[in-house]
Amino acid sequence: MESLGAFLKNRRDRVTPADIGLRTYGTARRVPGLRREELAHLAGVSAGYYTRLEQGQSETASKQVLDALARVLRLDPVETVHLHNLARQPANPGLSEPPQEHPHPRVLALLESLGDRTPAIVLGRRDDVLAWNRAGHALKAEHIPFDAPQDPTHRPSIPRMFFLDPLTRDLHRNWDEVARIHVAFLRLTAGRYPTDARLAELIGELTMRSDEFAAMWATGDVADCTVGTMRLQHPTVGAANVDYQVWLQPDSPDHRLEIYTPNDASSADALRLLTQQFAE
Repeated sequence: MESLGAFLKNRRDRVTPADIGLRTYGTARRVPGLRREELAHLAGVSAGYYTRLEQGQSETASKQVLDALARVLRLDPVETVHLHNLARQPANPGLSEPPQEHPHPRVLALLESLGDRTPAIVLGRRDDVLAWNRAGHALKAEHIPFDAPQDPTHRPSIPRMFFLDPLTRDLHRNWDEVARIHVAFLRLTAGRYPTDARLAELIGELTMRSDEFAAMWATGDVADCTVGTMRLQHPTVGAANVDYQVWLQPDSPDHRLEIYTPNDASSADALRLLTQQFAE
């Protein structure tokens, strides 16, 4: 998981005085980015107060102070949300076993309404596959049993597949780009749910078993996973470029319906070929 202090330090190191028009008069600097006192001054707080924030004493951090820090650190809206999430965490949050996730019936009804020609997947809080239609399964993981999501204890995990499954790596021609998005989304989720023992276990396992995950996690990047493009080399239909878009679910805000559509004519042909076996 991640602390407020670690996130602030990471972002402070990324912002140079030149980035924000701060004159240094040629003095030698021992830090790669802003000094604590510089950031504190620009955010309108005392250096001692800011130091306490980096030390994890965030109980008194107001929304106004956090927004001021986000402005100076040039955080985007998602990073700003993450900053606020971290500031609301207790100093030493204990881990607890979360309840099993079950997709809401309305989400499953929406998934069914898409039929088996539009690939779609229902994802849980930790990017476990809670459900998929035939097309979504064929597009993303035809080497995994279709009924795998029905077992809550052994559901396919998209992060594990990306970093520990060679077939998933081979499927994505832009693996590095999409993998970084998944890691950044895991960090956002970890800020929202600092006590989720299964999430902590997932992050720890991937850090130990994948040097690439560990390197990406160490960057401190945070992002939401809502839209994007996957450039696939599918073992059945060959090259296909698909756009994904995420539909959030009001009944179960931790769950996301991810829908895939082709973004060029040849990819549309590939998806039609892939899904024609499901035609009624």
